[in-house]
This record gives sequence, structure tokens and C-alpha cells, in this order.
Amino acid sequence: MTRILIIDDERPIRNTLKEILEYEKYTVDEAEDGSAGLEKIKSGKYDLIMCDIKMPKMDGIEVLEKAVDLGIDTPIVMISGHGTIETAVEALKKGAYDFISKPFDLNRLLVTVRNAIDRKELVQETKKLKRKISGGIGATQIIGESKGIKIVKDMIEKVASSDARVLITGDNGTGKELVARSLHEKSNRSKAPFIEVNCAAIPSELIESELFGHEKGAFTSAIKDRKGCFEQAEAGTLFLDEIGDMSLSAQAKVLRALQESKITRVGGEKEIKVNVRVIAATNKDLSKEIAQGNFREDLYHRIGVILIHVPSLNDRKEDVPILANHFLEQLCQDHGIATKEFDKAALVELKNVNWTGNIRELRNIVERLIILCDKIITAADIKMYANPKG
Repeated sequence: MTRILIIDDERPIRNTLKEILEYEKYTVDEAEDGSAGLEKIKSGKYDLIMCDIKMPKMDGIEVLEKAVDLGIDTPIVMISGHGTIETAVEALKKGAYDFISKPFDLNRLLVTVRNAIDRKELVQETKKLKRKISGGIGATQIIGESKGIKIVKDMIEKVASSDARVLITGDNGTGKELVARSLHEKSNRSKAPFIEVNCAAIPSELIESELFGHEKGAFTSAIKDRKGCFEQAEAGTLFLDEIGDMSLSAQAKVLRALQESKITRVGGEKEIKVNVRVIAATNKDLSKEIAQGNFREDLYHRIGVILIHVPSLNDRKEDVPILANHFLEQLCQDHGIATKEFDKAALVELKNVNWTGNIRELRNIVERLIILCDKIITAADIKMYANPKG
């Protein structure tokens, strides 16, 4: 639902704008002066702000300046009944999206509103795409100062520059992919591709085609030749996430690829040389999987040259405040809202939560808090929106 904030000291103007915008199916909020408007900007999430220039207590230009200083990236359209070219230029220079004069031209007003909202959506989508492409802001930055995470960081520094295969273990949501990406970024292969395969998400009958590719006609839907992930990762890093869920037949082919640095596409006969560094990860105890006949012991020894265990968040509680503040800043930027903050009691309360979902759960709860809470997030908010130990 698209939310618009109108800041204007004239009630008739607010009423007129509200009537027009609600007719267009927008949700409208109001503020009667600059000070009240700024408080709403700080506490609420809006897709567009429309702000009059001439107002008591705090004029529109000052509201604009303070919003920009707070890091608000919501488009702000300035409105005025005393508009001049100089005023419009000043507003635009200070960060306004556009300037509209009173009385309003309906078509001009609606076009400006739609364009501003489209821009907001485009900015948000661009941020999401950049995050996906890079693996997230600070994709290779591992946050924390606990003993367990320092061991992980030290291990990455020691082994990243080698081509040694690495097996990363840890519970779901602990950041195993982050460790893999960090190893790649710090390696001599960093300029080549980093290809990730989630072995648990791909059906067993398709995993071999995904990894090794296939020849045209290899099966019914194989209408053309396709390179697999081993070829796509040439000279780079292949990350086999959740390798403990890989089928035994695929395990046998991966073992051969690691032994000989060669693969054969599904339905093909030609051997293809590959040059990749393989990093694997799992949340399973592979020794138990081996004992139960679900995982090949010889493959385990091939992939587990270097072992890195990522501790659970419950085992590194001292990192919770650091991570929470990191996500708070990051997510406020993503959502285009003013930066919020935790009070001291809130950070203490966060450490009492049983983080069964680890860092992924913490990030989700922080996102929930910045959407639902006021500028200062309190211990009461944590108790309401998280799940403290009982």
C-alpha cells in the first residue's frame, strides 16, 4: 500500500490533496506544520512526502534539509503558493524531487506523484539487485568479535590464498555462505566467478545436469547443450552448499571431478578439463551420514582438507549487539527510513533471546522492529516482537 505524507499548515489544502490522492487509492497521512511533519518522517515509512514551504515553527526548506541529513531517501515534493524559479531551484538543489505551485494543476500533480513513487520503487529495486549481485552489502564482511568468530576470521586469512578445498560446517543461518564468499574474495581467484549450488534445493534427478551440464537430447527437455556449474565456475570458486543432501550418484561424479579435474556432461562422452576451487558447506554431521551410508567417506576426505566450523549465535551471544546495530543501519537504508537505535536495555534483552534461527533470525527480527517500532527501540519492544527464553 502506497503511503503519502502531506505537510501543510492550511487545512483546506491538506483536505484537497487528501481527497485527490485517496481517490487515486493512495493512503494519506497529514501533518499541520513542519515540526509535526518531521516527527512523522522520523517515525513512519512513506513512499512520498509533499511539503509546503511557507509554514510556522519550521518551514519546508528546513524540513527538507533535516530529512536529507537523517538519510531519508523518500522523494520529497515541495509545494508553495508563493513559488518562484529561485525557490524551486533552491529546493531542488537541497534534495527535493520536484516543486509544484499552488493552485494545483490536477494533471501535473498526479503525474509528479506517480513519477516520484515510481522513482522510489526503482531506487529500492536497484538496492535489492545490487545486494543480490554482490551477495549483500559488506558481503564478505564477517561481523563479530567473539572468540569463536575470531577463529573463523583467522582461518579464512590463512587459507584463502591457497587452492585447498574447504568444508564449512554449522547450523542453518550461521553464515556459512558468508564464509565461502569471504574465502573467494580474498583468494587469487577473486576476479573469476563465484558459483553457488544449493544441493538441497535441486531435485536429485536434476543435480547432475546442474553440476556437469548436459548435451542436446540427453533427456526430453534438453533442447540444447548446457554448461554446468563446474564449467561456469572456471578459474573461480564452486560453492556446494548443503552438500550433505547430495545424492550418492552425484557424489560419485563430484569425487571423480575432484580427483581428475575433468567432467563429462550428462548424455555426453567428451571429457572436459575444469579448473575450479571447491568449497562445500553442510549443517549435517557428515560422520553420522557416512556411518548411515548416506555420504561417501572418500568424498568427505576430498572436500574436507580444511575444516571451518561457524559457531551458532547462541554460542557467541556477545556478538548480538554488534550484529543488531549492523543490521539496524543496513535495513533502515534499505527501507528508506530515518536511522533508528536500540536503547541499552534492548540490547541486553536481545542477548536473552534463544536464537534457534541464528543470524538469519536476528536479521529478520531487526527488520520487524524497525518497521513496527518508534525511533528508539526498547526492551519492551524486544519482548513483544522477539521470543525471549521463558
